[in-house]
Amino acid sequence: MKPILSLVLLLAALSSPLAVEAQQSQDFGEYVVHYNAFNTNLIPPQVAKGYGIQRSSSRALLNITVLKKVMNTPGTPVTANVTVSATNLTGQLREVEMREIKDSGDAVYYIGELPVHNLETYRFDVNVEVAGEPEPFMVRFTHQFFTE
Repeated sequence: MKPILSLVLLLAALSSPLAVEAQQSQDFGEYVVHYNAFNTNLIPPQVAKGYGIQRSSSRALLNITVLKKVMNTPGTPVTANVTVSATNLTGQLREVEMREIKDSGDAVYYIGELPVHNLETYRFDVNVEVAGEPEPFMVRFTHQFFTE
């Protein structure tokens, strides 16, 4: 079941109405942090059940992946301590509980869920701590969700 998660996350990002914004990344020297957010109803039921993800158009999944750059490859997955807070436009703050998913192909994902409303926009503040790095990597992005 786990190798399916990579494909599902990619397909969800590509099938989003805002595919250009769906998959983003930020470069931090030797590392790249990839992030995306989408409604959980885009995940097939059997995959959602296998990972304990609640499927709904009014729930969002946040996905974070950290890769160490390796010449002539897409990169090597890296474990990290990932914490996320989300603030909507009215100033409501939500701490997003992230959990680590290790795929059989050595992929490592950090996923978290949160409730969303139609046209609600969140600003995500992502803190990524990689062992051996002196400073955490800080990523900030916004995403608007559509539930209808």
